[in-house]
Amino acid sequence: MELKQILVIQNKRIGDVLISSVIANNIKKVFPKSHVTYFVYDYTVGVLENNPNIDHIISVEEKVLKKPLELFKMMRYIRAQKYAIIFDPYSKFQSRLICLYSNAGYRIGQKRAHKKLKLPFYTHPISYLKHRSKNCGKAIEDKINMITSVFDLPDPTYEPKIFLTDQEKQYSKISEVKRPIIMLGVLGSTPKKSMPYPYIVALIDFITKTYKATILFNYAPHQKQLAFKIYEMCADKQYINMDIYEDSIRGFICLINSCDMLVANEGGSVHITKALNVPTFTIYSPYINKESWCSFEDGDAHDSIHLLEEQPDLFKSFTQAQTRKIEKNPEALYQKLTPQMILKKLSPFLEKHLS
Repeated sequence: MELKQILVIQNKRIGDVLISSVIANNIKKVFPKSHVTYFVYDYTVGVLENNPNIDHIISVEEKVLKKPLELFKMMRYIRAQKYAIIFDPYSKFQSRLICLYSNAGYRIGQKRAHKKLKLPFYTHPISYLKHRSKNCGKAIEDKINMITSVFDLPDPTYEPKIFLTDQEKQYSKISEVKRPIIMLGVLGSTPKKSMPYPYIVALIDFITKTYKATILFNYAPHQKQLAFKIYEMCADKQYINMDIYEDSIRGFICLINSCDMLVANEGGSVHITKALNVPTFTIYSPYINKESWCSFEDGDAHDSIHLLEEQPDLFKSFTQAQTRKIEKNPEALYQKLTPQMILKKLSPFLEKHLS
């Protein structure tokens, strides 16, 4: 079988990039001798490193790629690589231009079912699935569907994987820390994905009082002051270790791999933790479509809560205009997802894994 140059464009956040790695893991089954390249933002590279199905990574700063001249340079560079196949799970105007200019024989991208693309960006435009049919979540299923709609893939692998080196597995920073060790994602990747501070504090206080567990905080480096603000609000600071923290993706991967569980707002940290087979409890922002991101939630190893499931009638009453307003500022609905409501599901999950 001839060597095929394959490109995957996924210029999004950490969780999206990790989920899109299932394309590499599966296309190598179709074309074992292919050379697979990923085109991603530089801050997401850590979730792809050491993946044996990814041969090369092109990384770029997000703000650089948004400059028209830099985008055109990248378009010319990608065209010069003569890729045979391009997968575009990102599917935005920027990546569609890259596909159109690439001259690749197979340009496979996603679109909404009712939408007709104005230009022939893709040779194979694949409509997003209406609903998920597997417990991997619709976002992963959509990625696999990009392959199976064009190529013969009899036995897909749906689980994203993170590949650790032997040295990374020997993480020693928490070897002397009292267990159980619970990582708390105290802040979402954006304000719209973050719980009200008093609510997250109430959850932390319940965990420390009930289980005397060691609590670690996960947050982005630029959120350090906000994380310490939450710390100062907590009742049992003696159980919270603010000294153990990793400011890189790869460092976080090594750290969470040694923890007993993660409790966090939905985001990249949750998908990383699931890929390492560490238990997770996810708190969804009210505006997030859980069906897309609830990968492998079985109520056992992985569980979650969403306001939509707790108060479905509340969402039915919203007009389309109100829904759009909520997506821009979900704070009012976050107030309705109270600690008491969360603990009804979180408490049994903690008991199962910590008792």
